[in-house]
Amino acid sequence: MYFAALLARTEDGWEASDTELDDVETLSDLADLAREASPDEDTVLVLIEQEDGWFGVVRVDGEEDPRIYVSDAAAAARSSYGEILLTDELLGREPGDDGADLDALDLDGTEDGEPDDEDADGPAAAGSAEAVPHGPVGDAQVLEDLGVSEKELRSLTSDALNEIAEVLGASEVLETVR
Repeated sequence: MYFAALLARTEDGWEASDTELDDVETLSDLADLAREASPDEDTVLVLIEQEDGWFGVVRVDGEEDPRIYVSDAAAAARSSYGEILLTDELLGREPGDDGADLDALDLDGTEDGEPDDEDADGPAAAGSAEAVPHGPVGDAQVLEDLGVSEKELRSLTSDALNEIAEVLGASEVLETVR
């Protein structure tokens, strides 16, 4: 089960709205959706979670590039919503790199076309899933100035979005869209 919400910071505090991510295909689409939630270019947080699997925070401040934190990249990679957040840049890959390693480039000492023992089950066969780390990725200081330290963010587990909202003083507004 997934949950996604936008928290927009306003002069009067935080405003929450639930959001459908079905039409969102890229991080750029998600950032545009967040910007629409705050015409005054205030801070907008996109909070996404898969129950007991992973959570993600995307922070959009005006026209700046979105800042992203994902609690478990490997778990998020198995999710269509998580794939939106796991950009090549976030994962430390060159754009278009599908996660294949040097073995896939025939630089392992075998002749072209000669099978390698790893080919059947190795990194080249695993594709991009092999290149996605288990554990958190992204900007762990994304909420630092809002009261959630890097250490606190990394320690959050199953009820992460509620805990973040509580620190922000937005738990009641988040609960209205849950």
